[in-house]
Amino acid sequence: MPHFQINLLEGKSEEQKKELVAEVIKAAQKVVGMGDDSYSVSLEEFSAEEWKNEVYPNKIMANEDILVKKPGYTM
Repeated sequence: MPHFQINLLEGKSEEQKKELVAEVIKAAQKVVGMGDDSYSVSLEEFSAEEWKNEVYPNKIMANEDILVKKPGYTM
C-alpha cells in the first residue's frame, strides 16, 4: 500500500493541496495501479526558515542515500 509524505512550503491554498494530492495519486495509479483505497498521503507545511534549518538538512540531505530525485538547490 503506497504512502506518500509531502513536505511543502506554507502558503498554498486548501484547493492547491487537494489538487496536488489528487494528482500524485493519479500518477501513481497510472504507473503502479491499485485503487484509491490503497493510497494514503500526509502533507506537512513548513515556513521558509523551517525549511532551511530543519527540512533541508534533516529530512532531505540526511536521507541522501534514499533520495530518488535530489534538489537542484543548496542551502
